[in-house]
Amino acid sequence: MREEDLMKMAVDIAYENVISNSGGPFGAIIVKNGKIIGVGKNQVTSTNDPTAHAEIQAIRAACQYLDSFQLTDCELYTSCEPCPMCLGAIYWSRLKTIYYNCTKKDAAQIGFDDQFIYDQLALPMEKRSIPMIELLPNSTNSPFEAWKVSNQKKEY
Repeated sequence: MREEDLMKMAVDIAYENVISNSGGPFGAIIVKNGKIIGVGKNQVTSTNDPTAHAEIQAIRAACQYLDSFQLTDCELYTSCEPCPMCLGAIYWSRLKTIYYNCTKKDAAQIGFDDQFIYDQLALPMEKRSIPMIELLPNSTNSPFEAWKVSNQKKEY
């Protein structure tokens, strides 16, 4: 399939999601070696899950399909430029390329404005609108110490 056809599929998924009242106007597909291995649509409101963005759903499906937590050599086609949360998941999953249709500015014009998250991330922790408070009870490093010496860990 051509890149344009794959993008059209992502946009069609987003459109159908709106028409069926299943969630926001976002769709995504993940492709490896020309084969679609993951499909996602925004299901935030239908599942009451703020992480159920189209890109995250597609990543979950592709990882399950490949039985892997990494999507090396895979490409993402998404109907809109990914938000900060999705970008984090994209980097963690190690996708090769992102193709997007609408921009974050387009999304902001219809009420999906992520700029405040970018702005918050740029601030020092003590200046963010959600307080982040470090607590240090006894043995707080024990999980990290256990990881460090484990012979059974799977690096990622």
